Amino acid sequence: MSLQANTIATPQHKAIGPSRSLLFSLSVGAGLSVAAIYYNQPMLGNIGQDFHSSVSATGLIPTLTQIGYALGILLLIPLGDRFNRRHVILAKGLMLAMALILCSFMPSLNGMLVTSLIIGIMATMAQDIVPTAAILAPDAQRGKAVGTVMTGLLIGILLSRVVSGVVTELVGWRVMYQAAAASIIAISVILWRVLPNMETHTNVSYLALMRSMLTLWNRHPTLRRAALSQGLLSLSFSAFWSTLAVMLHQNYGFGSATAGAFGLAGAAGALAAPLAGRLADKQGPSRVTQVGSGLVALSFALMFLLPYLSTNGQIALIILSAIGFDFGVQAALVSHQTLVYGIDPTARGRLNALFFTGMFIGMAAGSALGSQALMSLGWSGVVWCH
Repeated sequence: MSLQANTIATPQHKAIGPSRSLLFSLSVGAGLSVAAIYYNQPMLGNIGQDFHSSVSATGLIPTLTQIGYALGILLLIPLGDRFNRRHVILAKGLMLAMALILCSFMPSLNGMLVTSLIIGIMATMAQDIVPTAAILAPDAQRGKAVGTVMTGLLIGILLSRVVSGVVTELVGWRVMYQAAAASIIAISVILWRVLPNMETHTNVSYLALMRSMLTLWNRHPTLRRAALSQGLLSLSFSAFWSTLAVMLHQNYGFGSATAGAFGLAGAAGALAAPLAGRLADKQGPSRVTQVGSGLVALSFALMFLLPYLSTNGQIALIILSAIGFDFGVQAALVSHQTLVYGIDPTARGRLNALFFTGMFIGMAAGSALGSQALMSLGWSGVVWCH
């Protein structure tokens, strides 16, 4: 590794940019940490059977995980402007691993709900990792660096569903949580060793740090537009993925492994991230955001055709739509991040917190609305949520 733990991130480091090995480590860290909030989606049917809970009650697991993620972003991510990010990432990683282990031993749904909330809060280490890449990269390469690390994050989301579905079917959902904890411990130690010590930009108190976020929100309309736009896109994203496994089981008799395999359609999102980052550097992030949002709208509109197709045609259309909206959502996300990180280099932690709070409020709302729509109106109700 080209950067060792006893170095300090300096302007010289930024002029050179992070090495490929460091970007790879950041990408893996982002992927494994964010995966912790998606492992539960393919296993919801199994968890519901074990605890004899209803669809709506089990649906609270991803909802509380997303709420925890939003709370963690709002309340903890600003600490990256106040403390050494290297220390923050390690602390969150260890606490996330502990929460995952606790979740694997929970005897009741109520305990699962509490630990799921904690998992969401601590999984925000991913949102300490992404701005770290933006900080270490030269301004002209910021989009590319963010896109590279976001590729790892999106692959983590993609593989989390596939791996979780297979592992749950083979050895049970509790083992999946334990394996996730082991992976978080490993990557946390690796990042502790390879990351430089990061310079801080402020020494104000925590309360002053939080108050300054309101000033940033009021001062920058670009931030407000990006948070609102990505929040709405994320509502649709979450409503789809948090209900897909249940719908596939109810309508087609598919198990958790097959439901998880549908996540492979999300590979389009992983492909979109580096492409969107490079295009944002060359053509401007606003243009890329418009194209991504349009693709999301078109992909969901296509699913209104489902009742008119055969069973095989329905499955093919669901896969096609998933590819389209995953590509659009993630292209818009990378472009919005590039916009937000360029607003004020000294406040990237707080800007990131505000942006992702809006995004994951949308995610949590999508999980809740999707579960209720599926229970009340079936899959057509979920499509109408979009």
